[in-house]
Amino acid sequence: MASTGDLLWNTRLPPGICCGTRGFHLGSALCVRFRSSVSLPFLTLVSLSASVSLSLSASVSLSLLLFLSLSASGSPPQAMVYFEQLKESQDAWEVCAEALAKGIYSDDHVKFFCFQVLEHQIKYRHGGLSPAQQQLIRETLMKWLQGQLMNSQPEKPFIRNKAAQVFALTFVMEYLTHWPKFFHDLLSLVGLNPHGVDVYLRTLMAIDAEVVDRDILHSPEEVRRNTLIKDGMREQVIPSLVESWYQILGAYQQSHPEITCQCLEVVGAYVSWIDLNLIANDRYVSLSVVSLSVVSLSVVNKTKLVESLCQVLQSAGFFNVDQEEDVDFLAKFSRLVNGMGQSLVLSWTKLAKGGAVKEAAEALRALETKVPLLLQLLVHDDDDISANIVGFCYDYLNVLKQFPLLTDQQKTHVEDIMLAVMKKLTYDEEYNFDNEGEDEAMFVEYRKQLKMLLDRLAQVSPDLLLEAVGRVFNNTIQRWQTASFMEVEVAIRLLYMLGEALPASHGAHFSGDTAKTSALQDMMRTLVSSGLSGYQHTSVSLEFFETVVRYDKFFLVEPQHIPIVLMSFLDHRGLRHSSPKVRSRVAYLFSRFVKTLQ
Repeated sequence: MASTGDLLWNTRLPPGICCGTRGFHLGSALCVRFRSSVSLPFLTLVSLSASVSLSLSASVSLSLLLFLSLSASGSPPQAMVYFEQLKESQDAWEVCAEALAKGIYSDDHVKFFCFQVLEHQIKYRHGGLSPAQQQLIRETLMKWLQGQLMNSQPEKPFIRNKAAQVFALTFVMEYLTHWPKFFHDLLSLVGLNPHGVDVYLRTLMAIDAEVVDRDILHSPEEVRRNTLIKDGMREQVIPSLVESWYQILGAYQQSHPEITCQCLEVVGAYVSWIDLNLIANDRYVSLSVVSLSVVSLSVVNKTKLVESLCQVLQSAGFFNVDQEEDVDFLAKFSRLVNGMGQSLVLSWTKLAKGGAVKEAAEALRALETKVPLLLQLLVHDDDDISANIVGFCYDYLNVLKQFPLLTDQQKTHVEDIMLAVMKKLTYDEEYNFDNEGEDEAMFVEYRKQLKMLLDRLAQVSPDLLLEAVGRVFNNTIQRWQTASFMEVEVAIRLLYMLGEALPASHGAHFSGDTAKTSALQDMMRTLVSSGLSGYQHTSVSLEFFETVVRYDKFFLVEPQHIPIVLMSFLDHRGLRHSSPKVRSRVAYLFSRFVKTLQ
């Protein structure tokens, strides 16, 4: 037995009252005080409690529990046995409920254990509880939640998670019978209090785990019950929940980014079984664009936020761009995707520079999974939708430019972006060359954005770009007599753009790199000898002469083509063209061309 120096007996204190900082009253008769370094009295007390625990009052048990949580030596196996006995006690849960409702204990482990006891009671004995006892559980949870609203600091995450599990279990047991206003009561109490909202969102995730999660095996009876719960929620509360998510996202996108992330995770979990029209609308997409741009997070959390948002959008069917006919909606959606992509690029850049190899790789993986969606939007027929995604595309190419070698997937992405840019550079049939207005001016500006992408593509993989342009150019020029003016014009335009995308000192494109020189020389030879200078469209005529002058050094290498080109400058194809616009521009270009030949 321990010495009196280690174990002091004090008598006749009221039940549950501690006689000192390390003393705990074991009933109406005595209180025990320990030195923190002494293990023998502790074991003695555990042994005593184990032998009489079923007859001890619950308040005594909780006092002992508090001692165990404060014990410097931790909870030995005997304590865990005692915990299990306490959970099985018939009346302990009511004292635990009172402790939670009144906030009696400040120790985190005690609060956690109280929730565990309550959880055990709801999970295994709920059917045997009287109506009054079931009401006590409901009141306990709401009083505890009300206490959270007034606390200056939230509970530890593990306590909030356990509380959410208990809320969810109670919901599952009582929503269809005794507590149909579960969500109404929660939302009415919580409002937009951040501590309350946090518990509300955790509860929703816990409910999803209990009712929807397909990875959890349920009995046929549980499956039937869960189906009834989801049906009831769809009919009665889902619109209110969706509205609450919208309000939360709007309220906390700047002040509490972690709540924004939580809320998006909830939306992502529920969107698979609720009415998609509640999420797939202008309000939510517009709010998501703003949320993404203003939320201040670490780069790792920003990546998680983007992934959560993507999960929501994909679950809602937003990624099926080809099936969406609402152009205005797609314009907003493309801005959102652009923001998500640029956020991922920024995350990768910071992580890579900081040497966070694993996190940078995750950000890159997340980034590259968005490229197929990027391509769908980039090639969309509506130029406004396409233009909205150019920033993301440019930044992605800038990431690839930093790699010495590209993976096969990255090469495929580069080639697909090249083809998309070439397609979008093409004039629309409705373009008015004779009376260019606002729409035409917007397309000219859009073409400038596409040229930036082409220049960046040249920096990422000049060989791939040269090969792709050569393929498009040769295929088109071989059939120029039957091709549309849009096809012919863009083929020549691509050759023209290569002059800036693949720069050369003083325009010396036909010396140095043999592969580049040979490819450009072949295309120029085809251009001037094909006869397409006589194509009857002003855009083709202008592009032909612009390209001839850009590559004027070609004629120093193959001067035999000079007479043919001079004739095209001087006759009805150039200076005598029927269009004043063509004649004026050709006059200027001719003066430049002649200077080169002198």
